[in-house]
Amino acid sequence: MQPDLIDIVLTSLAFMGAVGAVFGLALAIAARKFAVKTDPRVEAVRDVLPGANCGACGFAGCQGYAEAVVNDPTLSSGLCAPGKADIAAMVAKITGKVAPEVIPMVATVFCRGDECKATRRFVYEGVKDCRAAVLVAGGDKTCQYGCLGYGTCSRACPFGAITMTKDRLPVVDREKCTACGVCVAACPKSIITLTPAAKRVHIRCSSHDKGPVVKKACELGCIACSLCVKGCPEKAISLDNFLAKIDYEKCSECETCVLLCPQRTIEDKIDPSKESAPRTKLAKEEKEGAVTK
Repeated sequence: MQPDLIDIVLTSLAFMGAVGAVFGLALAIAARKFAVKTDPRVEAVRDVLPGANCGACGFAGCQGYAEAVVNDPTLSSGLCAPGKADIAAMVAKITGKVAPEVIPMVATVFCRGDECKATRRFVYEGVKDCRAAVLVAGGDKTCQYGCLGYGTCSRACPFGAITMTKDRLPVVDREKCTACGVCVAACPKSIITLTPAAKRVHIRCSSHDKGPVVKKACELGCIACSLCVKGCPEKAISLDNFLAKIDYEKCSECETCVLLCPQRTIEDKIDPSKESAPRTKLAKEEKEGAVTK
């Protein structure tokens, strides 16, 4: 290589090295000057959260909630549904807040109309997803309020807590359910609700149709007969537009309503066999005036 060419190469390398050093120094100064300081508590909160990123807290994942709960003094430390009371207490300790009372919740399906118990208006041959099926005339179920049975909630559950029965009805595993609410948001029929985990008696229907219409659509639907309303000793049940509703704060779980319901709409989630107890006897007593009205 000629001496002149060597000089040119060395000069170019030296120049590029100098330029690189200048730009590197400038970037280092800029990074230090414009660096965003991170509260170490954010990382601490993020580390104790379960990492499900389910969005139940209302934020974009666990990182979003960690930043919000640290930076907003008014934000509750108990918004992480999967974490329940234990995580709420840890987050409260890190952020210096008072740990809130966290009532354990669980997803409950308010429909019992599976393939054997409920009828369909037509044969749906589209995408096997409830959100797609509901776009076709409100869905193929005869009951306009009923579960369509295409498993959207099961696929949406990030914890694998929902499975579909062979008769196409979702079943919630109470042990796996974290009450994140993803299934609630996924259901286009709004038949899934978060209920207190300690409460086991539920009126498993969402239909607001009148009795005769309900009977044609589903064997287990609420027909608004009022037997449960009249028979409840705690006055915890009322009718809301032809549908019986339980006030869980008043309900003592005496199960009188479970035994009275002629449609088997009311179910004991812990022990479903109780629904077939002496209902006939109690119904007879109700007619004879033996049960409190």
